[in-house]
Amino acid sequence: MTKGTRPPGKTTVAPDVLLNIASLTALGVEGVSRLSSIVGGMNRLLQKGHYSDGVRIMIEDKKVSADIHVILKKDINIREVSRNVQKEVSRAISEMVGMEVGKINVHIEDIDY
Repeated sequence: MTKGTRPPGKTTVAPDVLLNIASLTALGVEGVSRLSSIVGGMNRLLQKGHYSDGVRIMIEDKKVSADIHVILKKDINIREVSRNVQKEVSRAISEMVGMEVGKINVHIEDIDY
């Protein structure tokens, strides 16, 4: 095999791996207190995707999108923290897994006082 060629075969990544990457990355962003549980009941059952506490991952056309539900710390800039969560989760998925990233939606559920 010459340098730069790949061996035959493919690599698959379990959705739980993507959920863990998104969860741990979001929790590592300054200003995020914790993840919030996703409410939904029947709506949750009808929606596509994979769920974990505070994170929903969707994979369509080899592109990963996520909804991240967070509770933020007090006295922070909500817009800045939200953008940092989007940027860091997108970067982590792209760098660690090599998949293309679509939308990263951040839902601010509460502020910890």
